Formats: sequence, C-alpha cells, structure tokens
Amino acid sequence: MYLCPELYENYMKSDALVIIPTYNEKENIEAIIRATFSQEKIFHVLVVDDNSPDGTAKIVENLQKEFPNQLFIEKRTGKSGLGTAYIHGFMWAVSKKYDYIIEMDADFSHNPNDLIRLYNTCKEEGADVAIGSRYSAGVNVVNWPMSRVLLSYFASKYVRLITRMPIHDTTAGFVCYKRKVLETIKLDKVKFVGYAFQIEMKYKAWKHGFNIKEVSVIFTDRVLGKSKLSKGIIKEAVFGVIKMRIKGLPK
Repeated sequence: MYLCPELYENYMKSDALVIIPTYNEKENIEAIIRATFSQEKIFHVLVVDDNSPDGTAKIVENLQKEFPNQLFIEKRTGKSGLGTAYIHGFMWAVSKKYDYIIEMDADFSHNPNDLIRLYNTCKEEGADVAIGSRYSAGVNVVNWPMSRVLLSYFASKYVRLITRMPIHDTTAGFVCYKRKVLETIKLDKVKFVGYAFQIEMKYKAWKHGFNIKEVSVIFTDRVLGKSKLSKGIIKEAVFGVIKMRIKGLPK
C-alpha cells in the first residue's frame, strides 16, 4: 500500500519512544532496531551514541533513510556513562511529548518482543513505571556465569534491604516510564552515572508515590560485542545506595 509522505508520517506516529544507548554496538544495532520496528505496535527509537569509534552511529544514520519518521539519533562527543545517556534521552523524549518512554539495551539482553508487555502495563493496567524484571518470578537469566547471576541477584536484595523499595529487580535496565514520572523527577539532579543510575530512578519514582509494577521477563546475556560492566560501576552502586537512602529526596 502506497501512502503519500504526509499520510505516511501520520501513520507512523507513536506515543511511545524506545531509548537505546550505544557505545561500540555495531554488531547489534541494526538488528535491535529492526526487531523493535517489527512489533505489532508502532514504536519510535532514539539511539544515544557516545561517539562509538566502531561506526555505530553511521549504521544508524544509514537506517534513518529507511525509517525517516521512526528512527532518531543523538550523538554525544564522549563516553560519559549510561546514566547520562539515558538522562539525555529522557529529556529529549519529554521535549517531544512522548507519553511512554522505554529504556532498552542494544545487545538483545532485553527481548524487543517484551516491549508491548511493558507498554501495556502502563497504558492498560495503570502503572506509572513498568519494570522488565528478572527476579519477580524466580531467577530468569540465561547465559550468565553463576558468579554474575549471584552478584546481580544479591545486589537487588541488598538494595531492597537498604532502601525498603518493594521491588525485586532494583537494578533492572528494561523499564517503561510514563512521561509524568520523568517530568516529576528532577532529571538534572540525578547523581549516578553507572549501575546505580537504575536504582536511583526507581527509588525517586517510588518516593514520589508513583505506581510501580514488575513484569517478569527472561534476560539473555549478549552474544555479540563486549559487556560494559566494571568494578567501578559496582562500587558506585554498593556505596551510592547507602548515601541515597540517608539523604532521601530533596525537600
């Protein structure tokens, strides 16, 4: 079916944006974008690229010719951390008035087929935040070494103990936010840039009284590319959570 450019642009409109931060993801980026666009619901995608030397941004720019009204890219000049990439994307999404903003990794550890489940949990079931949870129904992690499974699982237990948040997967990075949540949280005041960023966002949403629901998903470790997890990121999470709990929210 042929649509003139104006009708095509209207047809491809969406109330939901998927933010994908990238640094050296040339092996995965085209496939994850195509998988997102193959869903029954129309999603838009914003790639926030931290100056990847492997040409990730160029691949996205080439794909924009095929998806001119669905695919967007923001290129940053340096590698500034996952948290700041998402903050950049959140601010962009809020300025464009998307109603639902979803964060998702580029490496297929988050299954694009679950996007609609997170979206519907907010759109149809009344959640303000929907978390793609690895631990709300047992331990749903595939291809991780046992040491990393235990680290992640007990990190979430530790965060729950310290913060008292009623969330099983406090470090999850597959999350759908309603726009009003991001408008309420002072995004420019978010402190953490690494692993602890995910905790801080959930903590602030919870402290503000937003309705948070967990959606059980299966997390699969990346097959292509390299993990960005480091000891420094883990240290930030361990000690940052205590600081965050003591300080609470600004008055």
